[in-house]
Amino acid sequence: MPTLRVFLPHSAAIVGGLIVCGMLGCGQAPSELAKPPAPTMTIAQPIRKEIVEWDAYTGRLEPVEFVEVRARVSGYLQSIHFEEGQMVQQGDLLFIIDPRPFEATLDEAKAQLRQAQSQLSQAKAQMAEALAQQKQAKAQLQLAEVRVQRARTLRQSNAVAQDELDQRETDIVQSQADVASAEASIQLAEAAADTANAAIEAANARIATAQLDLNYTRVYSPVTGRISREYVTEGNLISGGAATSTLLTTIISVDPIYCSFDVNEHLALKYIRLAQQGKRKSSREAKNPVYLGLSDEKNFPHFGHMEFVDNRFDTDTASMRFRCVFRNQDQVLVPGMFGRVRLPGSAAYEAVLIPDSAIGTDQSSQFVYVVVSNKIERRAVVPGPLVDGLRVIREGLTGDEQLVIEGLLLARPEMEVQTKSGTIQEEDDGLPNTYVPLPPDQWISSKFTTARKPVENVPTSVSRSGAAQ
Repeated sequence: MPTLRVFLPHSAAIVGGLIVCGMLGCGQAPSELAKPPAPTMTIAQPIRKEIVEWDAYTGRLEPVEFVEVRARVSGYLQSIHFEEGQMVQQGDLLFIIDPRPFEATLDEAKAQLRQAQSQLSQAKAQMAEALAQQKQAKAQLQLAEVRVQRARTLRQSNAVAQDELDQRETDIVQSQADVASAEASIQLAEAAADTANAAIEAANARIATAQLDLNYTRVYSPVTGRISREYVTEGNLISGGAATSTLLTTIISVDPIYCSFDVNEHLALKYIRLAQQGKRKSSREAKNPVYLGLSDEKNFPHFGHMEFVDNRFDTDTASMRFRCVFRNQDQVLVPGMFGRVRLPGSAAYEAVLIPDSAIGTDQSSQFVYVVVSNKIERRAVVPGPLVDGLRVIREGLTGDEQLVIEGLLLARPEMEVQTKSGTIQEEDDGLPNTYVPLPPDQWISSKFTTARKPVENVPTSVSRSGAAQ
């Protein structure tokens, strides 16, 4: 029996042995099928505004002054006069080393001084006696010379005997010997006086040394800052006066405070080129502003300025050390903390900003989609840093385009699309969009402007808290 073949259109189906056609009709051609609607893209115009690129670094907070308190003399630690971890002022008493051995040494030096002064007085008396003897011997010599002259005249007329003339001449020789003896006594007295003066100077030096050692038994704070713990307790024997002396405690200054960070060669060269082009002053010459934020702070509330740039690159890390300084009156910044540092990396200029979500990436480049006459167009871009939560576009956009900010996964070049307007939201990062180097009246001084007090003039009655009474 021959087979019956039935050809059905795509829109037909067999239901209960009946041939049923779809709504398009059995005779409709495939080219006449309805096209799917064009996808809808959210577009917005990029933001154009004046900005400053703030380069991001991670820095470490450091004290301006860090002092290791060590004893200058050895002895038993007698008492401690501060509370651990508290603020101390420059000149506050911290430790007392047993002073009795040094007091005894000072008394001995004073006794040696008195002995030397007594020897000087004795030498002066000897000098006076020798001068008197010299005067007397010269008078005797003068008298002897007169008598010899007279005796010689009388001898010519045989008025005196030869024995008397000989006696007179012997008297001259004796008087000359007495004068020489007196002069030797003077020289001896002068030598004794010089010896006594030298002994006095040596005794004074020993007194000064002993007094200095005695002063060193009271250890004062050389700076104002926060003190660490007691590394040695009372009653211990400590060594002093050397590089390996016993470490008693440490003190760090708290206000102002440093923050150091490392800059790689690429960025350092960028700063050099900008300075050569006159677009940004070098931090070696100008106090460029710096902002700092801690780990629990959203923005950058701490304001300071550049303070130091090293003179060479570290060959181990291929980086250069930069340092900035901040005020720390509330003492929130603690040495050893990490901080997020922002340093101006450009002059102020007009930039094009777009959200990161509008940027696509392939193996060779980064790109965005823009809509031109309801068609998708792909643009290659060169992105820069983030500013106010948006990405700076260095090349590829002018800021007048209709940028696709939503629906990138559906977009294809030359695709016809429908559009709806959207907005690009900025996020305030707390950083200004312009800056100028700080004038001298706004510089933060990191050095002491007043001379430190000498330890000899500081108060000696100090309470346990370290405050002078």
